[in-house]
Amino acid sequence: MPDEQMTSANQPRSHTGRTYHVETQPGQMANRIITVGDPARARMLAQHLDPVLFEHASHRGFLTITGLYRGLPLSIVAIGMGPSMMDFFVRETRMVVDGPLAIVRLGSCGSICQARIGDVIVAKGAFGIGRNYAFFDGDQEDARGDAYVVWPAVGADERLTGRVAGGLGRALGMDRVFEGLVGNADSFYGSQGRQGDDFYDANAGLLDLVHKQQPGAVALEMECHVLFHLAKASTGSRNERPASVRAACALMVFADRAGNQFIGPETSRQMVKTAARAILDALVDDMPTQQGLHPEAGSVWENKL
Repeated sequence: MPDEQMTSANQPRSHTGRTYHVETQPGQMANRIITVGDPARARMLAQHLDPVLFEHASHRGFLTITGLYRGLPLSIVAIGMGPSMMDFFVRETRMVVDGPLAIVRLGSCGSICQARIGDVIVAKGAFGIGRNYAFFDGDQEDARGDAYVVWPAVGADERLTGRVAGGLGRALGMDRVFEGLVGNADSFYGSQGRQGDDFYDANAGLLDLVHKQQPGAVALEMECHVLFHLAKASTGSRNERPASVRAACALMVFADRAGNQFIGPETSRQMVKTAARAILDALVDDMPTQQGLHPEAGSVWENKL
């Protein structure tokens, strides 16, 4: 449970500015951010921070670690899984950080292209895949529509994506790095076409539908589309300002959907170790100074730079 009174129901924050779900306040989150799902992955990445200046695990499952990398503030945030968790993270981070944000998701995915376990997919853009509940729950059969909806793709930030792809190519070898569109499903099972006997999912033809509507699709996961969508929408409530969030996404192939293979624990740990510096360096190379970023005064990096 939170230990501070929130001052608003619209944007719940405490008197210190701490947000309700992520539980950070101004000066605790940097403008450069790597977001992951797994807290253990966040801690592996945080081994490269020197020093770690702030760490907090929220009551809603978010882990934030902020420190210095190459002498500049950088945060690593574990958010768990799914579109809603990404939405909480991006919106509440935007509330507490002044200046532009550069966010890179280092996640996992299921490959639906030639990429195999141990490869990395860099998202050029992402699209949503959602379960159409009216198909399953509606009363009128002719009004139900298709079982799943595939939304249009939104692009990643080209400059940041280029730095991420280049760094991973140098770390892994260019033959291990694939690029394309990524499908962001609203579930791990039904909306990604996984088959089972316990539930009626009507998804036997879902992967064919995805390839038909998004011919450039190379992977399925659960967060990229929301990240890219919110980055594009970070233009103010009246859509009158330049976007204040730029985002990129690198996905380690944990599942080979065509070959029905899943990664082992040691391979996954080694992939994180190999990719870590490429992602960290991409963020710092993209934002090489503190000019125009969150002020040092009152931050956890005050007098540390």
